[in-house]
Amino acid sequence: MPGRSWFVAAGEKQEGPYSEDEFRDLIARGNIRPDTYVWADGMQDWKYAGDIPGLLSPGRAPLSIPRPGASAPSANGDQSGGSLSIEIGIWEMLGRALVFLIGFLLVIPAPWVAASFYGWIISRIHVPQRGYLGFTGKPLDIWYVFIGLALMTYVGSFTDIPYLSYLLFPLQAYLSWLTVRWVVANITADGRPLRLSFDGSPWVYIGWYVLLALSFITIIGWAWVLTAWMRWTCSNITGTRRAISFNATGLETLWRTLVLSIGSVLIIPIPWVMGWYTRWYVSQFSATERLS
Repeated sequence: MPGRSWFVAAGEKQEGPYSEDEFRDLIARGNIRPDTYVWADGMQDWKYAGDIPGLLSPGRAPLSIPRPGASAPSANGDQSGGSLSIEIGIWEMLGRALVFLIGFLLVIPAPWVAASFYGWIISRIHVPQRGYLGFTGKPLDIWYVFIGLALMTYVGSFTDIPYLSYLLFPLQAYLSWLTVRWVVANITADGRPLRLSFDGSPWVYIGWYVLLALSFITIIGWAWVLTAWMRWTCSNITGTRRAISFNATGLETLWRTLVLSIGSVLIIPIPWVMGWYTRWYVSQFSATERLS
């Protein structure tokens, strides 16, 4: 259909219309990939560019132009996935973290500041060959979870019941598990739900939570427990053709977290070490094609 107009889904926005020549130029420059949503006159619905016969070169995807700071495709042309990345400003990160903390201390605003913070930080995460993520979670979806977590920060200060904080520890872990399920289920890409789910058992999650707390007795063992916990969490994310993994080692987690802690104690370096640590942490997650 010569002369038709094309539209492209970029994040949560729609770009276009593009003429046939302009659209072909986008393909040639690698801006249109097999997993890019596109629509043109005469099509009943949006489709992945790779699912439209004859649109892309047969047998291979067009080469993409890597964004600044991203790793280039491997020499064998494998573009099946790679490490995630995040683009954040250090002052915006600090400001939002403070709002998040204050909101939880005030209890009532906790659901709103939590939904806002998760939505903001997820929208800054870039996935190779897919683009930036989005988030559709609403403050009142699981408001009781955030109110409960916020109230638990005051348990030790306003009650005289011995060991109450320890007794409530499994409940805190369970509320954390509910938060992970909610966050994962509300992640989007190209403005469409990814339909991901976190299927990890709440009992196993609580077990990891308790083990992490106990591991602090060893002074440094918590770093290895945390990395193993993250790998378990990733292995239980389903609903995607890609396998999500966490690649950091215990030693990397240990020394980087210590640098973050020291920088936080010194106060002035907080914005820089927080941004540095966040970018590193996100880069340790990767999405690669499943082998089976």
